[in-house]
Amino acid sequence: MTFNPLKEKGIALDKQIRTWRDIVKRPFNKTEVDCYTRTRQILMNGIETEAWGYKHCMARLCDDLDLRKILADVRRIEDMQQTTVNWLGPADQSILNTTLGYEQVAVDLTAWLAQNEPDEYVRETFNFGLLEDFDHLYRYSQWQYMIEGQDPNDILQGMTDVVIGRPTQNHHNDNTIRLRKSYDKETASPQTKVNILTLVSGEQQTHNYYAEHGFMYGNDDLRRTYAEICDVEEEHVTMYESLIDPTESKFEKLLVHEFTEVCNYYNCYKDESDLKIKQVWEEFLAFELEHLHIAADLFKKYEKRDPEEVIGTKIYEPCHFESQKEYVTNILENEIDKRLGENQDYTRISELPDDWASYKVQEKVGEEGAPTEKTIQLITTSVYRDIVSADEKLIKKQPSLLRRGLEPEAQAPDTVTPEEYEEMGENDIVEF
Repeated sequence: MTFNPLKEKGIALDKQIRTWRDIVKRPFNKTEVDCYTRTRQILMNGIETEAWGYKHCMARLCDDLDLRKILADVRRIEDMQQTTVNWLGPADQSILNTTLGYEQVAVDLTAWLAQNEPDEYVRETFNFGLLEDFDHLYRYSQWQYMIEGQDPNDILQGMTDVVIGRPTQNHHNDNTIRLRKSYDKETASPQTKVNILTLVSGEQQTHNYYAEHGFMYGNDDLRRTYAEICDVEEEHVTMYESLIDPTESKFEKLLVHEFTEVCNYYNCYKDESDLKIKQVWEEFLAFELEHLHIAADLFKKYEKRDPEEVIGTKIYEPCHFESQKEYVTNILENEIDKRLGENQDYTRISELPDDWASYKVQEKVGEEGAPTEKTIQLITTSVYRDIVSADEKLIKKQPSLLRRGLEPEAQAPDTVTPEEYEEMGENDIVEF
């Protein structure tokens, strides 16, 4: 099904206020829910938070009272929607359980977006970030076993591999070289705009979740792991948001935000298997169609332009979730040694200059050790190998992948070596 969302009727704004019983719905059952229902719930929480936050930023830069009233009305509804979506998560789903869900979102969403991105440079940027989130999933999976005794597939359901990626200790960069070239608002595809804002929203919410929950465990090594990966998520938000054309007007950005919400809710509604949650996506799609119409009317009023110039005439599907193992493995094997160049480009470890700006950052933050490396040291002390879930051939490639993906410079003193991975590989995989 395809349609022009600018011509579809939504639910009138004055009909979107709901009762508290409607706002706070019964959460899903964490042991029965499809893993991709969970990823949709996590992503849409981020999408709503971004939309709500942007309207606050826009209002703070606006001296038009009538416009601020409109933003206030829509923002109130967005906030209620965010509460509904976020609180679909159950109370007995631990922070680590949810964390694995966040990283499954990052891996499978980024892989999908990369394969459906028309801009080659944007696609390369997505693939670069993909391998970093893939490694985060691997590190957190060790902790889920050590703290809670759980197989990562209690959450992932075998849909996403768990093996080493680009080592997290190598993700810490001089943040200025995370800045990428922005698209041209005049020529970029609406799909590119939606893809980027979708990923920015997801990564921003991931950063916020780790920053707000990582301290809630008593284990200092786990707390430091959350802190280390939270720092990388800040880099990811910096990297992905820099792809957006900064010269877009505030009304253009508002239009793209609402269009992104419509596209994502449509995608969730189309794909959802849980009938009760599918009803939420359907209702919020109708809400967002009206919000899009409001943004389009504001765009026409203040900019005297046709909204179709910005978002086109059709819907996109930015958040389709399905297993991406084959694609991720291909990127892993071919790009694990890729690094950020200092001219908004990409390079390889072997081509990095001796004065590469990120070395200073990595040397300092890793001076006393990298928590994500300590994680693997701890799990091997516990069970004599790491927690992995993938095809046996891929698992056996971990030492060779690390040899290619680990920078010889600026290594933390507790770095796990390829030889240690080989030794781990001689031991049996943990059976659950």
